Amino acid sequence: MGPVELLHMSVFSQSFSPCGRFLAASNNYGEIAVFSLSSSLSPEATGINQKPILTFTAHEGPIFALLSTDAHLLSAGNGEISAWSWAELAKRVRESSLEIPEINDMIVNCRDNSLAVGGGDNNIHIMDLETGVFKSVLQGHTDYIHCLSMREREGELLSGGEDGAVRIWGESGVFFPFSFPVAQECARPQYGKWISCLTTDSDWMLCGGGPSLSLWHLRSLSPTSIFPLSGCQRQAMFYQDLILSVGEGHFLSHCLLGGDVKSLIPCSPPSLNTVALNTNSTEHRVLTVGGSSDQIDVFTNLSYKAFSLSF
Repeated sequence: MGPVELLHMSVFSQSFSPCGRFLAASNNYGEIAVFSLSSSLSPEATGINQKPILTFTAHEGPIFALLSTDAHLLSAGNGEISAWSWAELAKRVRESSLEIPEINDMIVNCRDNSLAVGGGDNNIHIMDLETGVFKSVLQGHTDYIHCLSMREREGELLSGGEDGAVRIWGESGVFFPFSFPVAQECARPQYGKWISCLTTDSDWMLCGGGPSLSLWHLRSLSPTSIFPLSGCQRQAMFYQDLILSVGEGHFLSHCLLGGDVKSLIPCSPPSLNTVALNTNSTEHRVLTVGGSSDQIDVFTNLSYKAFSLSF
C-alpha cells in the first residue's frame, strides 16, 4: 500500500482473539490486519513487531464491524458478513458470506448462540450461529442502525440509530413499548439526533452521537449524567469507576460517573472511531484505540500511550 493510501486510511473496528494474544483491526480499504500482542509487548520489541503478522483483503469495500466468537472472527461491511476461523486464519479461509445491506454493528447473544446485525435497511437481523441462517428480523427503527448492545442479565438487546431513538428488544424479539428518544437536555441540534455509540452495564446505559454522551438509568429511563465532551462520540465503554470514550478529535476521554471529565489523553489519529479492551488475557491486558490513521495506539496504562501498531 502506497503513502497516499496510508494517509487516507481509517481504522473502523477492532477485536481481540479468544486467547487474547492477537488483535484484529479493519480499515476503509476492506483489509483486516492481525497483530501479535505477545510480540509487540515484548521488552525486546522493535518496529517490525508493531506491524501485522497477517494482512489480507476480506471485503471489496470498508469493513465497519469486527467481532470475535470462541472460534471465529466475524467481519461485516457493505452487503456481507464473513466468518474467518481463528485457527485457520493464516490460510485465509472464508467460512461463509451472507448478503444483507450495509452493516454498522453486530453482537453475539450467548443465551441462544445468535448474532444480531444492524445496518442500512433500518432492521436488526438475527442469525443462528450454528447454521448461519437468518431466523428473524426486528423492525421498529425508521432510519438505519448504528450500534447494538446486549443487556446480558435481562437478555435484552438495545439498538441506536440515525432516527435518534434507543430501542429495547426482549428475548422473543418483542419491541418494548418504552423505547425512547434521547432526552431533550442531551440534544445538540447542530450535530443532529443520530445515536452512534451505545453500551450497557446492568441497569445503566451510555449513549451519544449527535446528542451529548449521557449516562442513563434503565429502570427509570432517565439520564443521570451528561458529559461535556465536544464533537460526536463514536464509541464508549464502562471501565471500573470510569467511562472511556472516543470520537471527533484525537483524545481518549476519561469521565467520572457523575458527569465530570477527568482527563483527555492524546492519541495518534486526528479523529477516533474505535476503542477496545483486551479482557481475554491477563498477560496481554491492553487498551487499543484506532481512527483516521493507519496507526492503532496501544495503552498498557490508561494515562498514556505506550506505542502504536501500524498497518
